[in-house]
Amino acid sequence: MKILFSPFSPYVRKCLVLAHELGLNDRIELLPSNAHPVNRDRDIIANNPLGKVPTFFTDDAQVLYDSRVICEYLNDLVDGSLIPRSGSERWATLTLQSLADGMLDAALLARYEDVARPEALRWSEWRAAQLDKLETSLTWLEAHPEKLRARVDLGTLTLGCTLWYLDLRFPDLGWRERHQGIAGWYAQFSQRPSMAMTWSL
Repeated sequence: MKILFSPFSPYVRKCLVLAHELGLNDRIELLPSNAHPVNRDRDIIANNPLGKVPTFFTDDAQVLYDSRVICEYLNDLVDGSLIPRSGSERWATLTLQSLADGMLDAALLARYEDVARPEALRWSEWRAAQLDKLETSLTWLEAHPEKLRARVDLGTLTLGCTLWYLDLRFPDLGWRERHQGIAGWYAQFSQRPSMAMTWSL
């Protein structure tokens, strides 16, 4: 199996973290890529018309994208339990994944506003609105600690990767001071070997 890799993509990291939890880490080859929202990588587009990472190649020559599909595939490959198959636990896991993915989408839009858009065209209110999505989501999670307690699944792993990305790209956001419950959860959760792992080509 192979995955188009970027060391700073939280969505690639999400797939690799889940693979690590499933014992598949050593079976996935990392391939170089150069995804960009404006200067689109034609090598990626040849396999994924969206031109985005992660793009994943199975051993039977299927091409999968995005991270939600790839994680579903990996969990199914080894009959894993990181995505419950039915019932309320499944919907809770997938909903938390969607929340964390939405937070990542907002963070990436704010990041692109900083680094991809010409300075004269930047829209500070747009950037602030994206960061506010992070704030309202963290506020909601802070008010519902039962959504995270004693859980290791695709939802919590995705949230962990989201917080990793906030620390990477928005070190001045100061989210821990305002959301100490989430900060405490993440301090413990990030000690998992999969969360502490780093990948490079």
